[in-house]
Amino acid sequence: HDKGKVADSLDKASEEQEDVDSLRIDTEGDNSVATTDKDAFRMNQRETEAHQVKLQHLCRICGGSFKADPYKRSHPVHGPVDNVMQAVLRKKEKRATSWPELLAKVFKIDVRGDIDTIHPTNFCHNCWHFIQKKFSNVPCKVYFPRKGPVEWHPHSSNCEVCGTLSRGVKRKLQALNPQVNKKLRIMARRARQIRPVRTPKQVNSKSLMKKIVNCNKIHLSTKNFAVDYPADFVKAVSCQICEHILADPVETTCKHLFCRVCILKCLKVMGSYCPACLYPCFPTDLVSPVKSFLSILNNLPLRCPVKECDEEISLEKYCHHLSSHKDVKDKEGYVHINKGGRPRQHLLSLTRRAQKHRLRELKLQVK
Repeated sequence: HDKGKVADSLDKASEEQEDVDSLRIDTEGDNSVATTDKDAFRMNQRETEAHQVKLQHLCRICGGSFKADPYKRSHPVHGPVDNVMQAVLRKKEKRATSWPELLAKVFKIDVRGDIDTIHPTNFCHNCWHFIQKKFSNVPCKVYFPRKGPVEWHPHSSNCEVCGTLSRGVKRKLQALNPQVNKKLRIMARRARQIRPVRTPKQVNSKSLMKKIVNCNKIHLSTKNFAVDYPADFVKAVSCQICEHILADPVETTCKHLFCRVCILKCLKVMGSYCPACLYPCFPTDLVSPVKSFLSILNNLPLRCPVKECDEEISLEKYCHHLSSHKDVKDKEGYVHINKGGRPRQHLLSLTRRAQKHRLRELKLQVK
């Protein structure tokens, strides 16, 4: 009986020892998992910190590196507009207190919701120069290194920012198939041989553009001015396509003025470039001139074309003045419109042919 008790106690002791050993193994395993998780977290934190440091050396807009600039010039994305840009904007009669407003206007990007771990906080001097030239009065070709602003993404294993050179973020190059490349070259050569090249002289023909626009009936001639202005001033307030007085004027990026209708027709037919200097121009680039110029234009005196009137009216009130003349004329000639001496009848009571004639008369009367 005593031997049996001893054997049972030995079995219990061995079981307890096994449990202790299994618990120790489990705790060691948990500790090792926890240490690996901590190491991974620390590694990720270090990588994100390094990624954020590298972002500080890149431009928010074009992705270029500040190291490429010998003077290391940069401008804060969320900072106030500097004095030079304020002076340029003042000349254009525009106001902007912070850079996000200007960046939204020029590059069509919203930087207000930027995150420091994803987006750079500065932009380069080349982009600053691009913004200045956009609002400057000096006509010049503005260079921007990319088709559009860079899209920024969070840090990952194949991060472009962490694997870049000193020049900045590079675009991915696709390997071209040599056979396809050769085929494209042959097709381009054949197309050049078949298609005659249009010269700028043929495109820049004034008479051709005037025929395309055909605005003699809707725009006013410069001969209607009440005062004999100098030729340079008349040229400044007239459209460069139709040579009439500017109607709903718009300004291109190369600082030329056109009537809105004329320039849109020319861009549609002739191509996306300025008719005056052949500089690339698109309908989205057209902006309204400064308010002071518009006020001068609207206050120019014109002579009324009606013989009996011969009154001087400002361009702003010209249409209203002419419409008053037409109202008087319509009232006087209203009786003579009804041909045949018959009384005016309702359309439904007439025959189909008579209805057609009556509708034509009403349309002419409305005109």
